[in-house]
Amino acid sequence: MSSIPIVQGTAVEHNGSKYGQAPPPPSYASNVGEDQQYFNYSATEEATPERRQNPPKQYQDVAWALLFVAHLIAMLVVISMGLTGSNQNAYGGGYGGTIFVVVGVTGLSSLIFSSLALSQMMKHTEILVQVALIFSVLCSLAIGIVGFMIGSIMTGVIGLIAFAFGCCYAKIVWPRIPFAATNLVTALSAVRANLGLAIAAYGMTALAFVWSFFWFTGLADAFAGSNLGIIFLLFLSFYWVHQVLQNTMHVITAGVIGTWWFVPSEASTFWSKALTDSFFRATTFSFGSICFGSFIVAVVQALRALEYYARDQNDFQFLVCIIQCILGCIESVLEYFNKWAYVYVGLYGFSYLDAGRNVVQLFQNKGWTAVISDDLCDNVLFMVSIAIGLASGLIGLIIGFTDSGMFVANGYDHAGGPAFLIGFLVGYLFASVLLSIVSSAVNTVIVCYAEAPAEFQMNHPKLSSDMRAAYSQAFPDIPL
Repeated sequence: MSSIPIVQGTAVEHNGSKYGQAPPPPSYASNVGEDQQYFNYSATEEATPERRQNPPKQYQDVAWALLFVAHLIAMLVVISMGLTGSNQNAYGGGYGGTIFVVVGVTGLSSLIFSSLALSQMMKHTEILVQVALIFSVLCSLAIGIVGFMIGSIMTGVIGLIAFAFGCCYAKIVWPRIPFAATNLVTALSAVRANLGLAIAAYGMTALAFVWSFFWFTGLADAFAGSNLGIIFLLFLSFYWVHQVLQNTMHVITAGVIGTWWFVPSEASTFWSKALTDSFFRATTFSFGSICFGSFIVAVVQALRALEYYARDQNDFQFLVCIIQCILGCIESVLEYFNKWAYVYVGLYGFSYLDAGRNVVQLFQNKGWTAVISDDLCDNVLFMVSIAIGLASGLIGLIIGFTDSGMFVANGYDHAGGPAFLIGFLVGYLFASVLLSIVSSAVNTVIVCYAEAPAEFQMNHPKLSSDMRAAYSQAFPDIPL
């Protein structure tokens, strides 16, 4: 294919493209042919587009995908052997039926609450961001007070320090709330146009439940006589599978939201073509990249779990706490890097390392370090998840009052407490799964806005105008 002249700030026709005058969005996020060469187009004068060659549709990080599949087959064999030799009588009786009733009713309630929450979040986004920021700060204060009340001086001091830093942070980011609100509105609009993402997310969650059940029941006996090396490998397998499922959903969401950004006609139905294509790419071409990044985080999580499992001497509790903090910081850095890298994996199909390098370079070149450092939207999603969990817990409490003897066989005189706890956990989990899609969508919106604000203005003018105004107010010194 001959090279195409690109003039900065000017729309250039791309021969054979179905997207009109502007060069098409990344072919990896839409139904464009593999011969397309350019993305990251912007027709605005203030934009500084950086042309990158669009990678062909090919399998990335294949070795990691093969390693993950081989490990999974080996673990399934070991788990099956463990299940065959283990005693499963502990799962009999009427307890399962009681749990099923509470989980079923509260789960359905949480789905209804989550759907209502999505619509209400669209109407009161800025207020929710403000309340969530205050809520996160007050949580630190509450932890400090509770720590002193129970006699844990260290917890109390840490809580108060976190509260002080939280107050300073809230004062700094308060002017940025309108921009965070517009990001959230844009993400919610995209998710509501592609609610089939929720079905895919719940499917991934079901797989995670199945994996956890088999892992615990099939390998519980292995902890008794195994050395720490074997236990570490078991933890590594457990977390690796969970990370792969979670990040696969992240990549699927990024692909769908990217298509909605560039080609809304292909991503505006419940189960759109964009969703089908993104799911296929995430589980084939990009699966190796997902396995690679997931493995790195899983190693740190396995080390943390091993440290918790192995500690048995009270004399070294302070040292153990320091080790936990170090591992927690490393894990946070890796997860922060992953959430942006996987957006590029979902949008453009890069390998894991190339995706991370490119997205970091994008933010550095744009001067967006301050823009991506805020987690105001995540505060909202966490607060809403807690609220839905409490509402589902109340439903469980009502069920417990209607049949106060449902948990008598399990040693509980009153069913209200256990039913509330089950309802809360189920509601919080279901809400978190759905709202995690919104979180991934927010990340994708930020990357797409940095990459292609012109396409946003062309396809979603009202949302684009709101975001541009909010951005100018929040970051007057950082040109778009």
